[in-house]
Amino acid sequence: MSRERIVTGESLSPDDETFNWSLRPTRLVELIGQRDLVRRLQISLQAAAQRDEPLEHVLLYGPPGLGKTTLAHIIANEMGSKLVQTSGPALSRPADVMGILTNLDDRDVLFIDEIHRLPVVVEEFMYPAMEDYCIDFTLDKGAFAKPITFALKRFCLVGATTRAGLLTNPLRERFGIFHHLDFYPAEEICEILVRSAKVLEIEAESDAMMEIAKCSRGTPRIANRLLKRVRDYAQTLGNGRIDLDCAIKALAIEGVDNRGLDSLDRKYLTTLIRHYNGGPAGVEALAASLNEESDTLVDMVEPYLLKTGIISRTSKGRKANQPAYDHLGIRPEGKTAQKDLFAR
Repeated sequence: MSRERIVTGESLSPDDETFNWSLRPTRLVELIGQRDLVRRLQISLQAAAQRDEPLEHVLLYGPPGLGKTTLAHIIANEMGSKLVQTSGPALSRPADVMGILTNLDDRDVLFIDEIHRLPVVVEEFMYPAMEDYCIDFTLDKGAFAKPITFALKRFCLVGATTRAGLLTNPLRERFGIFHHLDFYPAEEICEILVRSAKVLEIEAESDAMMEIAKCSRGTPRIANRLLKRVRDYAQTLGNGRIDLDCAIKALAIEGVDNRGLDSLDRKYLTTLIRHYNGGPAGVEALAASLNEESDTLVDMVEPYLLKTGIISRTSKGRKANQPAYDHLGIRPEGKTAQKDLFAR
């Protein structure tokens, strides 16, 4: 069962993606947060430019919505080159990637999103392209078969994945630069929101921006999406200016509580506590109880709950920690205390 969630890091629609593009930085100096990553990337880009070489192949990994696609475009801008974008599922056979590779110019950037979903036959075809800037293919068949090696221009491959563990070792080892994107602290998300408000010409108070930041699960894409919903509330039910009261009311309407959890998160925690006595419980059992796909829970629900210590992943399954009980107002013995999750 698919579910649209405002607090997911995935893009919800083409309109949502277009809105995000309008707010994305285009240069490293404009990028807020991920300071260690930015510093290392600056050094790598400067060194490559001094040697007049393309940047080494880059692998970006981390939860969705943290800026992997944005970074790929920034890398191309910093190199003064063109970016060609595709995705792992779109490349089903070597011929799909051959046309892309042969049309790349020197120092161009090829960005492959969801690179862990590349078919094996395409992945193996990419190995000589990544290592030696050439591709091998065969003309004709049988006794008339003739192997051909085609030289490519020097390009930079930027791969992005939310599940780095699914990459094969041969592919992973062909990347020279690895960068992990982590969740942003609320202070950096607030900076991003202030910048977004300026781009959108929205009047907003700083405490309102911080309130939205706290509910954004450390993810810029979610933060900008919430800002858009709060802006709509301010425009239709307020005076057009985003203040703290406006932000609180708008977030409550969207079902996002004071810790950034939505109805699915709370249902997950309630099920874990009430049906499985707080755990440990297997993800398959939880998925069956919630009538959700296990991949939905693993990829969209659990990362933030694990990061914030609300749940733990043990060898026997998922376990609810004390913050889960405190947040829901449930005592360990199962009795519920009255608590307003949307009270700030």
